[in-house]
Amino acid sequence: MSTSILPGERPDRLEEECAVFGVFAPGEDVARMTCFGLQALQHRGQESAGIAVGDGETIMASKDLGLVTQVFDEASLAALTGFVAVGHARYSTSGAAASWEAAQPHISAIDETLIALAHNGTLVNTNSLRARLIDDGIQLRSGTDSEVAAKAIGDITKKTHHLREGIRFAMEHLKGAYAMVLASPDCLYAFRDPNGIRPLCMGKLPDDRGWVVSSETCGLDIVGAEYVRDVNPGEIVRFSKDGVTSEQGVPAGRRASCIFEYVYFARPDSVMDGQSVYQARRNMGRILAREAPAEADLVLGVPDSGIPSAMGFAFESGIPYADGIVKNRYVGRTFIQPTQAMRQLGIRLKLNPLPSVISGKRLVVIDDSIVRGNTSKKLIEMLRQAGATEVHMRIVSPEVLWPCFYGIDTDTRDQLIAANMTNDEMCEWMGADSLAFISLPGLRESLPDVREPSFCEACFSGDYPVEIPPSTAKKSFMTKADFAAEYARESEKAEKTQVTL
Repeated sequence: MSTSILPGERPDRLEEECAVFGVFAPGEDVARMTCFGLQALQHRGQESAGIAVGDGETIMASKDLGLVTQVFDEASLAALTGFVAVGHARYSTSGAAASWEAAQPHISAIDETLIALAHNGTLVNTNSLRARLIDDGIQLRSGTDSEVAAKAIGDITKKTHHLREGIRFAMEHLKGAYAMVLASPDCLYAFRDPNGIRPLCMGKLPDDRGWVVSSETCGLDIVGAEYVRDVNPGEIVRFSKDGVTSEQGVPAGRRASCIFEYVYFARPDSVMDGQSVYQARRNMGRILAREAPAEADLVLGVPDSGIPSAMGFAFESGIPYADGIVKNRYVGRTFIQPTQAMRQLGIRLKLNPLPSVISGKRLVVIDDSIVRGNTSKKLIEMLRQAGATEVHMRIVSPEVLWPCFYGIDTDTRDQLIAANMTNDEMCEWMGADSLAFISLPGLRESLPDVREPSFCEACFSGDYPVEIPPSTAKKSFMTKADFAAEYARESEKAEKTQVTL
């Protein structure tokens, strides 16, 4: 969904884990440049922010809880001097919750040399490597999979005396999704998992002033860097005073770029793998209008990600588009706790309908996704209170039926409304007049410009490009009906045991 949660509530949308940013630019203010890049990528993570800078001799780092503008000011940026930098903005989905220790970049020591690592994604197999590091006497402070990766790279580099060997070791042993940037005191590295699940691109500053790596092209734009290409799956790219070098760290696997980047995660002004995100969302709305038409007076988009799709739906259907929902852009993640009375207002702190626009009207409301359904239910109630006579929900992603293990905040199938209710049951429970989702073929059709159209669609299809450990899958894949059936079986077994005794 397109609405932020309140502190203490469960999110009712898919949340992306992190943003990463890196700069190699001798003679430039790389800390300030990284700060600007993280601000452009703030939508990908609002829990904590950090920057680490290398000056040729050592690494200096600053990080804390909060938004980028809350963590960094003129004084803190002025203290970070050097020519290579990595930055991170975090939304926690794996390991520790909000804490200074969990904030990135993570620092690892290689004898007297420090490295700093920033990671976007989630790893699915870190338990054995974590145990190995602990056995080797390495302290882990945060409990995150990203720290395990940083310490593993440092440990192997210490033994082989080659940083690229440490990175290669991590890439060979870590499974899951990762787009990583790493700074040594004098070099910048960028590398990506063999399936290319999470995005990572690189650009060049004008007049050969240096290089920039970013989760999205909007991060390149804000510092004036020209997009060059994406970091390829399994590739290691090194930026140094000797130039740019590239090698294949591990063989590329089945290409599986996250398709939900186009639906919600990415900023609309970004370009991913050749595809304009804004145009993709317009296409989604047009295709959805053909697949699931509705008789209505107005088309509304749920800010912000639903608006381009709503415009596409309106264009294709001929139904007028209207701005009928206003978003309060200054109520995001906050460390100021609302009162219980304010918490009960729910999404009204974030979204407010315009009665003068929607009263007496039949509405088609376009949103990016439905995860748990609570926010959609509250939104429909608000629209009816504002005078809407009909509310037809149209969703530009297929039903979210399976949890994600690659950096998205969904946990188990029993929390996903579409995995536990039919379409008619969801529609009735939310109070809509009708409900329809774009088809998976329709979603793929909306991305005609993607250079290599091969996606991770696991949250819709259950087809996971990286195998999920059985212990994790057993719990996460169970629906409410599965839990009820298991409870009934265990109860029956207990009764039989009592009778036998």
